[in-house]
Amino acid sequence: MSAPTVPTPRTPAAEVLVLQHTIEDTPAYLGHWLDRAGVRWDVFCAEAGDPYPSSVTGYRALAVLGGEWGANDDRPSLRHAEALIREADAQGIPVIGHCLGGQLMARAFGGRVERLPQPEIGWLPMRVSDLAQAREWLGDARDSVVYQWHYDSFTGLPPGAQVLARSAACAHQAFAIGPHLAMQFHVEITPAKIDTWLAHPGTVYPAAVAAGLSTVESPEIMRQSTQRHQAGSQALADHIYQCWRSRWR
Repeated sequence: MSAPTVPTPRTPAAEVLVLQHTIEDTPAYLGHWLDRAGVRWDVFCAEAGDPYPSSVTGYRALAVLGGEWGANDDRPSLRHAEALIREADAQGIPVIGHCLGGQLMARAFGGRVERLPQPEIGWLPMRVSDLAQAREWLGDARDSVVYQWHYDSFTGLPPGAQVLARSAACAHQAFAIGPHLAMQFHVEITPAKIDTWLAHPGTVYPAAVAAGLSTVESPEIMRQSTQRHQAGSQALADHIYQCWRSRWR
């Protein structure tokens, strides 16, 4: 006889499930926003050894964070996240994806994720489409400066997805499909999170800085840019998260 299955612990009456892939890619401003809104939420971190829940049933919304892993990596937790995204869609539960989370949404819904010709790292301009759905999700401004740290992107969109924004180096910065939003940029970013990443940047980022790529900011420039653009980023996050919440069942 097999041992009984131990249910995944969850916060009483939690409304939102947050999937965190790596230890350093925390909910950050998303967590602050949920707390300020009085929303109960669960977070499970794969790299910390937290198994993701077997189902999204009982939650009202799903948020998928970023991380240094690639969406195409052979990791069971990534495929588990994609299964939860598909289940959320089947149940009408709105999903929001940040960077790697947005890439997993693309894969889960039939899209494609590939390496870009050059990375985007730092505070960079983004052009918002002149579409009603883009204005609904991203506000009325046609141009924004958002925080990026990615080498891959969703280059092939899922059937039925609508592109909401683009940048010079990345044609698909955000897409909407049904009640869901996938973002390539990090709207959840905070100065503390940037400091953590800069303290342990790995080997690829320093090489990109040394190469003088126009889409990669040095640590010094990035910190200066953070002082200029963090307030605008959080205002955009407030708008996006409220739009997401308006779709909760």
